[in-house]
Amino acid sequence: MSWHILKRDVKRILRVPKAWIIVLGIMIIPALYAWFNIRAFWDPYGNTGNIRVAVANVDQGATSDLTGDIDVGSQVISQLKENEQLGWQFMDENQAQQAVESGDVYAAIVIPQDFSENLLSVATGDFTQPNLQYYVNEKASAVAPKMTDTGASQLDQQITSAFKNQLATAVTDQLKDAGESIELQLLDSKDSALNALGMANQDLENVQDDLGSLESGITDAQTSLAGTQDTLADVNALLTDVQTALSQAETLMAEAQAQIIDFADEATAAYTDGINQLADASSKANTAITEVTQGLETAGVRVDGAIDDISAVIDANAQAIETLQGLLNQADLDPALSDQLQSAIDTLTTRNESDQQLLSQLQDLKNSTSDTVNSVQSLSDSLDEALAASQAASGDLQTTLTNQVPQLNAAMSELSASAGSLSGALDANKDTLAQASELLADLDAQLGTTLEALGSLDTNLTATQDSISAAQTDITALAAADQWGELSTITGLDSDQIASFISSPIEVEEQVVYPVNSYGSGMAALFTNLSLWVGAFMLMVMFKLEVDTEDAKGVTVRQAYMARFSLLSVIIIAQALIVSIGDLILGVQTVNPLAFVGTSVLIGLVYLSVIYALSVAFGHVGRGLCVVLVSMQIPGASGLYPIEVMPGFFRAIYPLLPFSYGIDALRETIGGFYGSNYWHYLGMLAVFVVLSFLLGLVLRRRLTNFHVLVNREITKTGLFAAENVEVTGGGLSLPDVIAALTRRRGRHAGRDVRSVRFARRYPIILRAIVGTGLVGVIAFAVVAAHVTGAKALVLGLFTLWCLLIIGALIALEYVKASFDVVDINNRDETQPAAAEVTTK
Repeated sequence: MSWHILKRDVKRILRVPKAWIIVLGIMIIPALYAWFNIRAFWDPYGNTGNIRVAVANVDQGATSDLTGDIDVGSQVISQLKENEQLGWQFMDENQAQQAVESGDVYAAIVIPQDFSENLLSVATGDFTQPNLQYYVNEKASAVAPKMTDTGASQLDQQITSAFKNQLATAVTDQLKDAGESIELQLLDSKDSALNALGMANQDLENVQDDLGSLESGITDAQTSLAGTQDTLADVNALLTDVQTALSQAETLMAEAQAQIIDFADEATAAYTDGINQLADASSKANTAITEVTQGLETAGVRVDGAIDDISAVIDANAQAIETLQGLLNQADLDPALSDQLQSAIDTLTTRNESDQQLLSQLQDLKNSTSDTVNSVQSLSDSLDEALAASQAASGDLQTTLTNQVPQLNAAMSELSASAGSLSGALDANKDTLAQASELLADLDAQLGTTLEALGSLDTNLTATQDSISAAQTDITALAAADQWGELSTITGLDSDQIASFISSPIEVEEQVVYPVNSYGSGMAALFTNLSLWVGAFMLMVMFKLEVDTEDAKGVTVRQAYMARFSLLSVIIIAQALIVSIGDLILGVQTVNPLAFVGTSVLIGLVYLSVIYALSVAFGHVGRGLCVVLVSMQIPGASGLYPIEVMPGFFRAIYPLLPFSYGIDALRETIGGFYGSNYWHYLGMLAVFVVLSFLLGLVLRRRLTNFHVLVNREITKTGLFAAENVEVTGGGLSLPDVIAALTRRRGRHAGRDVRSVRFARRYPIILRAIVGTGLVGVIAFAVVAAHVTGAKALVLGLFTLWCLLIIGALIALEYVKASFDVVDINNRDETQPAAAEVTTK
């Protein structure tokens, strides 16, 4: 039956083309709400440069020994001119205040004239808190003051950072200068100490070297002394040998004198014979040389003649060759004759060249002959000179033998006498050698003692040198120590880096876990959920919720409910498809487009089930509850702000709102999925669907009387639209039937006493409930006006109060309906004037 009613309703729409436009508008209009808001919120913080903020600088600057001249106000103005985060407007103080009051700017910041001076007071011990004068126009906008507050805070941080930067730079420079002075003094002291110790160490090394040389000299002297003593012993022995040799020499010299006399006689005779033989040989040689010279000279004359003859022949041939060559070149001769003539010329040329070679050979022969003649002549001269020299030598030898032999004999006689004297002197020297040997022994002992003393001195010098080396090592280690490194760190300070660190010691490294491309994409989840809720609510306003029984006889409450819900579901699905696909076209980010669209469809169906159930069960009151719900869900579902920053009431109802799970489910498809969160959100939305169908299919019949009451009352005004409440096929409950039968048995006695009593009290009770509700509303309004810190709690209690009043009215109408049923066959008596309860 539900399917039959759905087809019937679709045909009704299709038969009226103008209805198509209305249905299409219902599908598109909610999407426009989402699209306009998403696009408007796409990048609002990227346009903060249009938020006008006035800045006035009257700072006069200040001077300090630490920082020098400083003008923080001018520095701030210079930095703000390069800052595009807000629309900074630079003007004087009066203009800035006037601009804030007139609304030309959202805020104004004034830098007072003593601002720099107060900042520098931190270094003088008489600190005065520097203040910026901040004026804000909160009437102009609700959000702009928050942006300007952020700008003012950033300006405060910027000024603090700039002052810290300049102060740190000045302190660092002074520390660096002081550290450099100390470091230079320490370096000079270190270098002086190391140089002095180095020189002392070098002097000790030189002394040790000298000691080593001295020790080596003493050792060598001891060795020499030992050798000398040995030598003296050898000399003593040698003297004895010399004396023996001298005695033998005397004997030999006597024998030599006799032999010399004999030799002189024999040598004179032999030399005279040799000279005579040499003169004879020289004469013969000269004769032979003369003959050879003459022969060579004759040959030379002949060679000269041959050379002249050949030279004449060569010249004649050359002239003939030149003449013939001239004829050959000038005459126009027969080729055969020319060839013969050329052949003759070539023959003469060849012969002339041969004669030329012969001439060269003859000239060489002539030169060789001349050289030979010269050599032979030189040989002859040499023989003559040798003969003359031999004759001279013969004379000298004769003179020598005559004069020198007697002298030699005399010298030998003197030498023999000297040998005797020397032998006597050697006897005296033996005693002297014995005394020298004793002296050398004493000297050797003294040298040994000296060597031991030098060894001790060398040991002491080595210890001293080790101490100096240790001192050098200590000084070097001190220069490399951590304290020295810390001093070097001070002298190597970079004032710019330190100033940058002091002004901003922390750098935040942002790592986005689930990046979203824009603020609009971040807000898409909220606005898409809102558009789906608004779209479902529009269906409650535009469509009749009660199913008429035309062409649907015998339809039950549940069948009618599902039929109308199915029709509305088709439209809500179309709404969800349009808004979600439009979001994607606008550029809304999504990690899974199909999941984004599918989730939007599911959320739309969930919201439809909730709104449809409330509207069917409570009528106009249900629609009002839908409006209250959406009003509570915007702040209470963390759509705009994190739920943690919201008041306690909204944090308490957060888990009870369908928006909480719908928004989070869409956020999963936009930013990225984590674990099973997505399925958890969909599961919670399914719980709302179950509760909605429980309300619409089961509890609706119990709430019909309240719906009838509301329709009846608003119909009396003649201003509100109301539709008949069709509890189709519902029948009456068993208690109603029993009560009706019981009252029927007593109809002859009139209405039941209790029914009459309730009928009299009903208007009073109704007015009391409504009046109590109004008093509660006024009381909550008064409390909300005087309570500032718990307005959200007051709103929650107010909503609960309204629900209690509605519940009381529902209970009242339910009781009234029970008393109104007196006859099961005549229900017309129990129907209200403005509504009809039909039982089929």
